[in-house]
Amino acid sequence: MAVEVLSPITGNVWKIVKKVGEQVEEYEAIMIMESMKMEIPVEAPQDGKILEIKVKEGDSVIEEDIVALLE
Repeated sequence: MAVEVLSPITGNVWKIVKKVGEQVEEYEAIMIMESMKMEIPVEAPQDGKILEIKVKEGDSVIEEDIVALLE
């Protein structure tokens, strides 16, 4: 079952640092959000493999939007 990765803030996707298929560890940054000139990492909620990234760099998202899925 896929695990949802949620945006911690309302803001813009500044940089995606991981790719689909890559392994991540719990709390590892998958992407970086930007809001009010602050950079906030979007962290993996658990160890796993990235199944899907639902946003692209430059996209605007709101807090708790699903931005990626882990396996």
